[in-house]
Amino acid sequence: MTVRPIPPSQLVANLMCMLSMLVWSMGLPAADVLIGLVPPLPLTAARMTLACACLLPIWWWREGTAVLRSANWPRGIAIGGSTLGLGAFLMVAGQGLTDAVTVAIISASMPVVGIGIEVLLDRRRVTAGLVIGLVLSVIGGVMAMDGRAGGMGLGWGAVLCFASVLVYTLGSRMSVTSFPQLTPLGRTTVTLCGAALVSTVAALVHAALGGPQPQWEQLGWPQAGALAIFAIGAMALSQLLWISAVGQLGIALSSLHINATPFYVMLMLFALGGSWSWTQALAAAIVGVGVLIAQDLIPLRRRQASS
Repeated sequence: MTVRPIPPSQLVANLMCMLSMLVWSMGLPAADVLIGLVPPLPLTAARMTLACACLLPIWWWREGTAVLRSANWPRGIAIGGSTLGLGAFLMVAGQGLTDAVTVAIISASMPVVGIGIEVLLDRRRVTAGLVIGLVLSVIGGVMAMDGRAGGMGLGWGAVLCFASVLVYTLGSRMSVTSFPQLTPLGRTTVTLCGAALVSTVAALVHAALGGPQPQWEQLGWPQAGALAIFAIGAMALSQLLWISAVGQLGIALSSLHINATPFYVMLMLFALGGSWSWTQALAAAIVGVGVLIAQDLIPLRRRQASS
């Protein structure tokens, strides 16, 4: 097996994908702490607002007032509210009806969705390497569940989770293609601010109509810490890394990385004294090979030497 040298920019993009998935996966157990105490709509609004509150000052500090003023805010609100905000809401609602394991399993479908979107909208050519990479990524994702797929919940919760994957993947692509003049920080911030605005308005209307509200008396410091992880880590930081990678690799190739997330979580737990899983390690290796083949870094055919 011959592995081509990875260009520095492509290497950085893949590393950002890996780190994004690692941070995102930390949000699943954090969400479990909050779900049940905070309804999906207020929880989504709080998450998006906190993520926006973290990124907006950084964007202003790094790029200045003129860049913020010139950004296409109506488009950011439209894309952020209809895709990223909606996707986050559907994921919380789906996890509330199922569990974090089901969310992780259904999220393994993201590479299929990502490739489908690029084929339909960008007329991406489906190559043998891309298909093999996709298959290996899905196989690795299933193996990485380490037998937990048997506990997967079905029904409306699973439907909501898949709908979340669909709109979030589409929104991630639109965040890149709709704002070519912005940096990854700007693209991430303008769409998350849109998601925060739309979800907050929806939560206020929901409250005014008598919808269920958070159980304030049961919320304390553990829930505040979980919200910080869920919003700042698993949304603001993860989305910034993710959009940066998608801008370089595309949504199809970037999404292959999601199926290695159980391995990253296992690594963190192992560092904290947990057990090592060779099954998840092998699964991550399979996903990694799939990523390399899909990006043509492991050629399927040997190039003939020029005479």
